[in-house]
Amino acid sequence: QTILCFPRAFECSQKNAVLVPVAALGVGGILVYWLRSRHKIKTIEMGDGWWGSGERPLKGKEDESIRPFRIETSDKEIEDLHRRLEQARYAQPLEGAAFDYGFNSNYLQKVVAYWRNQFDWRKQVEVLNKYPHFHTTIEGIDIHFIHVKPSYVPHGRAVQPLLMVHGWPGSFYEFYKIIPLLTEPAKHGLNEGDVVFEVICPSIPGYAFSEAPHQKGFDTIATARIFHKLMDRLGFKEYYVQGGDWGSRITTNMAQMLPQSVKGLHLNLIFLGSGSLRKMLSVVIGAYVPWLVGFTREDVRRMYPFMQKNVYNVLQESGYLHIQATKPDTAGCGLNDSPVGLAAYILEKFSTWTDKSFLHKGDGGLESKYTLDELLTNVMIYWVTASIVSSMRYYKENVSKDPGLSVDARIGVHVPTGIAAFPQEIVHTPHTWAKEIFSNIVTFSYMPRGGHFAAFEEPRLLAEDIIHFVRKVEKL
Repeated sequence: QTILCFPRAFECSQKNAVLVPVAALGVGGILVYWLRSRHKIKTIEMGDGWWGSGERPLKGKEDESIRPFRIETSDKEIEDLHRRLEQARYAQPLEGAAFDYGFNSNYLQKVVAYWRNQFDWRKQVEVLNKYPHFHTTIEGIDIHFIHVKPSYVPHGRAVQPLLMVHGWPGSFYEFYKIIPLLTEPAKHGLNEGDVVFEVICPSIPGYAFSEAPHQKGFDTIATARIFHKLMDRLGFKEYYVQGGDWGSRITTNMAQMLPQSVKGLHLNLIFLGSGSLRKMLSVVIGAYVPWLVGFTREDVRRMYPFMQKNVYNVLQESGYLHIQATKPDTAGCGLNDSPVGLAAYILEKFSTWTDKSFLHKGDGGLESKYTLDELLTNVMIYWVTASIVSSMRYYKENVSKDPGLSVDARIGVHVPTGIAAFPQEIVHTPHTWAKEIFSNIVTFSYMPRGGHFAAFEEPRLLAEDIIHFVRKVEKL
């Protein structure tokens, strides 16, 4: 019997000799997969979309041609504008109210008088057409953009493609002063020509000369996908992206969607998710021992007193946001019908978002940083395209949802990132908070002056910071 057991024991040992290594390999494979999945960069799925009128055609390929475009005007358009300006009604402002109650109507009358009698829209159309404009159809809607290439490139220098995205209530026109600084930096004394850009500035769909989406749900992720398709259509596989306001969120989504295409992300505004317990604790501790929570002296200067600067001031400046995130069409129909109302609504933001202290000036400080021609040109872009309602709807599509549930809130940004923190921005985000989302911050600059409309107000400062950032990325 003992002798008979030997073959069985031998047979069992042979089976174990096979099963143990197989099991070990299986467990090891699972462990390796788990470790690799932990370090795999999560991205936003690119997907696809249709924003044209009606249902997407089942047959036929989309027209992918790039079509030259020119802005035009007419006597009829100008005459209609003048008639509406002449028939405006004004409310009497409270004495000494300045801009505390919104756009001061005494100053508004001065702006409208200039608009009616001195502003030359035909001349400004020529200014707008000094850069090449184009249209192309993506996902059923026409996308407008300008594409400016450098007139001279030093021998051996690579031209860096740079997509710059505006926000609300701005437009592609915000970048007109910064474009020559980026495409011809040496000519403007910015560097020795080691970093040269060709600049692409699209209009967000529903803004200016980009067709408005015809379907509900058009958000920053859909915009990011369309702009990636635009850059691919222009022949770019890798490029830099830059943005403030909505442009910041759109370009951040682009970095989260196709990090292999975004060489670097430069922002002058950061969108953060809802406040965490860690942030709330750092606010409390930072008031007494800022270094313990990673705040710099400049962070403290810009953030405190916290309730005043981050709650009361924000509430004072965000009434428009609640309207546009809930019922944009109701207020929008009035603005779309009245150029005076449109100007007051838009230009008020160029006052207090440029400098919070302008709230207490009778003229809103508007002409201290901009000319009336510049300001009214931006307003006219909204007026002649009748795009104020569709631009306001962008808030409904992006803000009315729980931000914690959005797909981009659960995904970090791993591409090289540069942040230009302007002191008069609506809220300040310290470096230590920014790195919770942006894991590869290459530059973080405390800008010496400037507010929300950085490219429009301080083009040279912003251009210098973009060049500094790209120079560092190219050396990585």
